[in-house]
Order: sequence, then structure tokens, then C-alpha cells
Amino acid sequence: MAIQTVGVVGSGIMGSGLAEVIARGGMNVIVRSRSQATADAMVTSVAKGLAKQVEKGRLTEDDKAAILGRITAVSELSALADCDLVVESVVEDLDTKKSLFVELDRIVKPTAIIATNTSTLPVIELAMSTSRPELVCGIHFFNPATAMPLVEIVRPLSASDATIDTATAFAETCGKQPVQVKDRAGFIVNALLFPYLNNAIRMLEQGTANMEDIDTAMKGGCNFPMGPFALLDLVGLDTSLSILDALYNEFRDPNYAAMPTLRRMVAAGKLGRKSKAGFYSY
Repeated sequence: MAIQTVGVVGSGIMGSGLAEVIARGGMNVIVRSRSQATADAMVTSVAKGLAKQVEKGRLTEDDKAAILGRITAVSELSALADCDLVVESVVEDLDTKKSLFVELDRIVKPTAIIATNTSTLPVIELAMSTSRPELVCGIHFFNPATAMPLVEIVRPLSASDATIDTATAFAETCGKQPVQVKDRAGFIVNALLFPYLNNAIRMLEQGTANMEDIDTAMKGGCNFPMGPFALLDLVGLDTSLSILDALYNEFRDPNYAAMPTLRRMVAAGKLGRKSKAGFYSY
């Protein structure tokens, strides 16, 4: 199935990034937010980012106008009725996502694919909350979606080959590098990444080294672009805790058991860059 119109549910940082990436790929995108004001603010944010690209000579004014012309912001789910694909990007909470999938299943046309951008939750539970489980999959973009090249295409047990092929082709049209993965918590990247991040916190708790030196060591010794604590702050400590809890609940591996420091920082509202304070201050 050729994807021409894509719905995005959620207008936060990820939703905004998805809107730009999809529109750059030549597809029309309808972004739904809970209010028209936040929906319009998302378009304004995308426009500002594109204007900076024009200033740097990476886009022309015509390119900018064409991309923005393919983005529509709405506040009603019903506006997504004729989309060929809908990607949800709302809070990482299974019950919230399941309720949304029930609504989307009722609203969008029967042939449409409904996808989740979850980073770790079980896609099969979302699929089975609909009447079209064969048309549900995971399409996991990484943050920031405009810069990160990878997309994980997640196959639940119920998904058809055609759905996975269409989702993979969609990611390629967005200019991304898709990889296919089975529906297991954490998929590829987070299942490997978060034990490393969690063990960095364990190392800090045990007093092996201070936070700054751990970050410096991993950048200088492994050629990583940032150290584990800077990365935790970028991802968000609440998001990191949620991912670790989901991984531990599925696998019961001690490496996935979130360290006490992380849990206490989230309780204190120190969530990283988005709250201006996490392991570092911003």
C-alpha cells in the first residue's frame, strides 16, 4: 500500500519531529494535539526550525514552503479518518495507548495501518485492542526524529507481512534506515542501551568514579558522542525509569532493575534537560 497521508497523534518534541520528517519525505501529515493552540504551536516550532535550515543554506525558501504546506494541525481525532497510516506518539503508558488505539480503530478507514512509536511497550497488546491486529505494528523513531537515522520496525505476532513491508517502505521514504525486530521489550537499541545506562548509575552509587569522569571515560574510551549521564538527561529520567521498569517486568534480569538513585531523582522531579535539572543542571 502506498502511503500518501499520515496521521500523527501527539504534538510534543517527538510529534513535531515526526511531522517534519514525514513532510520532508513528500507525504501529507496531519498532526493531532489535544488543543488547537498546542497544535498550532507545533507548526510554529517546525517553521522556526526550517527557517534556521534556510539561513544555513540547507533548504531553499521554496523547500520550506513546500514542507510546511504538507503539514496540517488539528485537535480532533476524527480529522485522521482518511489517513493511510497513523503513528501514535503519546505518553509512554500502556493503558493510555490502548484507549487511543480503540478510538483510532473506530475512526480511521479499515485499510489504514495504526502504528505506535513506543520505545519498549508490548505492541501485541495494542494490536489486540483493535479489530485489525494484522494492520498494527511498531514504528519506533528515535529522538530527535529529524536527526536520528534509525527506525525500528516492530513486528507483533499478529502483523501481516504486507503491514511490515509497508511500514519499512514508509521509513525509507522518510529518509531513514529501518531495521526489523520482533516484539520484545526494548526491541534492539533500548534492550542493549539501558543496562549500560543503569550500570553507569550503579558505578556512581558504588563510588568507583564521579559522574563527570564516567562520562569523560565513555566518550574518550569508546568514542561515544556523550557519556551515560548526559544521555540519561537527554532521554529524560522519567522515560528512562519507565523503560527500565518495562524491561525488568518482561525479563526479570537484574541489569534491568532500576537503581535507587534514578527512582529517587524522578520522585524529586529531576527529569533531565526537560526540567532543567537531572544529573546535570541546564
